[in-house]
Amino acid sequence: MPINLKGRHFLTLLDFSPEEIQYLLDLSATLKTDFRAGRMNRLLEGKSIAMLFEKTSTRTRCAFAVAASSCGAHPEYLGKNDIQMGKKESIKDTARVLCRFFNGIEYRGFEHSIVEELAKHSYVPVWNGLTDLYHPTQVLADFLTIYENFGRLKGIKLVYAGDGRNNVANSLMIGSAKMGLDFVITAPENLFPEKYLIDKARDIAKETGARINFETDCRKAVKDADAIYTDVWVSMGEESKPGIAERIASLRPYQVNSSLIDASGNSNVIFLHCLPAHHTDGIHDMEVTEDVFESGISKVFDEAENRLHTIKAVMVATL
Repeated sequence: MPINLKGRHFLTLLDFSPEEIQYLLDLSATLKTDFRAGRMNRLLEGKSIAMLFEKTSTRTRCAFAVAASSCGAHPEYLGKNDIQMGKKESIKDTARVLCRFFNGIEYRGFEHSIVEELAKHSYVPVWNGLTDLYHPTQVLADFLTIYENFGRLKGIKLVYAGDGRNNVANSLMIGSAKMGLDFVITAPENLFPEKYLIDKARDIAKETGARINFETDCRKAVKDADAIYTDVWVSMGEESKPGIAERIASLRPYQVNSSLIDASGNSNVIFLHCLPAHHTDGIHDMEVTEDVFESGISKVFDEAENRLHTIKAVMVATL
């Protein structure tokens, strides 16, 4: 049966089948080829997109704006001081107003319940540009990058090193379960994902043949890895929370450096990061060293570009 995602919200990869995710990746690859060849597919001509940003952004904002405009749509940026949502106006009423004006609504912010509430009361597609729980558009870009380097997803060993309970780690775990990857989070045990999410991922993996594992020994975790992924040790909005210094100290052994890359034993291993990245600057220890970040195995800017093409695919498919 042909895949039809028209009218669907895009809040988490849990809502999509492996076939639907693959459809979005295939569409992303096609749109990327067209974009690089200078073919502007005006597939969203005459449509308008609301971009709600409670959290600042470089890649997500630019990707949604360029994806919309290059397809003929008008993107309207609405920052946290531009609308009344959650202050003078409820989330429910905001959704009911915006869906009268716009053909699609993107939200990037904090609580996942906010994007769920927007979707509940909107009759146009709502897309999750990032919440504290999930970052699904990022994982589509990650998977497109992996596919471009290895020609497949199924059976690829993807190791995430660092804060294993943030939105990127959660979404990589769910996406890997859906698409049949061998996924490992290596982190201190107190920074593993929530048990209910682990249980969901492992239930999915039973159907797809994926493997979902957790390992506190990072050198053991990366053995035979095809891709090693990391993220910042302190997520946006967490900077002033208590216990940050202790978290950073606990994550120092999980830094992605040349020694950890060598421990993979794979000469074709690639390095991934969702960005922005804090590279080690010679004074401070960060999640990745400069030599790895700037090396030939680093695919982080391919990954960043792929945010554009995968977000475009999500909008085109759902509109």
